[in-house]
Amino acid sequence: MTARYVLAALAYIIPTFPLGYFWHLVIFKRYYDSLLVYRPDVIIPLGLASMAIQSIIWAYLYGRLFSGEPVLRGALKFAALAIPLAWSFLVLPIGAKHLMADVTGFVMIETAFVAVHYLLVSPLIALAFAYRRAPQAAVA
Repeated sequence: MTARYVLAALAYIIPTFPLGYFWHLVIFKRYYDSLLVYRPDVIIPLGLASMAIQSIIWAYLYGRLFSGEPVLRGALKFAALAIPLAWSFLVLPIGAKHLMADVTGFVMIETAFVAVHYLLVSPLIALAFAYRRAPQAAVA
């Protein structure tokens, strides 16, 4: 695995954990508690495992689909792919399957989370692929 893929995976996972933790368990904790959707004892290692898997897949996909793009264009194209895809498997099925006090409220706050999340990590992943290793000095 090249440095770009490692950097892209780190560009995803490093901001994702604190954003997810503070969004769900600190800043909007009362709101999520009122929705009655999450267990009181969240299992953080499962969330970390999910983030690690996502980081590898997103880094691979970015590398295959957008790595030749300028940073801003690549970030926007990636976000345009990632936001609706993530929304379709992180928001809609939970609203459809889980008992909760307010499905609309859940969809709204999680939609905001998905948008903020990918608007944050997309440029970071794009920057990881813009990374260029310094040329090696010729050995005499």
